[in-house]
Amino acid sequence: AAASPSSPPSPPPHPPAAADLYSAELVCAQGRNLKAVLCQRCGSRVLLPGAATFARRELLLPAMRKKATAGGGAGDGDVVREHWLVRDMFSFENVGFTRDVGNVKFLVCADCEAGPIGWHCLDDKDSFYVALERVTHE
Repeated sequence: AAASPSSPPSPPPHPPAAADLYSAELVCAQGRNLKAVLCQRCGSRVLLPGAATFARRELLLPAMRKKATAGGGAGDGDVVREHWLVRDMFSFENVGFTRDVGNVKFLVCADCEAGPIGWHCLDDKDSFYVALERVTHE
């Protein structure tokens, strides 16, 4: 069926965010992760289904490395916006932390040390962010 000539279809204001495309697959109605969260590199399980809540927050993470280092390259990184927010560090199945970088620790895979896959500010003891684009889901 053709669109009526009186109202031409307007282009969407912006393309849907990646998370909007995944949300039905990855996020349940309560906003929690439907699937297990795994390391992209070795497949190690980082979080069980239901262990984290979807959150949007703009964070700068150093570029991914096979073995994450605390320093990383200055200015060498990605701005990530979609995360799994974990409120208790004991909710993780498998995660490691870098040494403090200012008031931040970066999250890495505890098995292969790839990362950083996420971010934790020492000022907020109950917030651990895992970037959706730096992990896989199963």
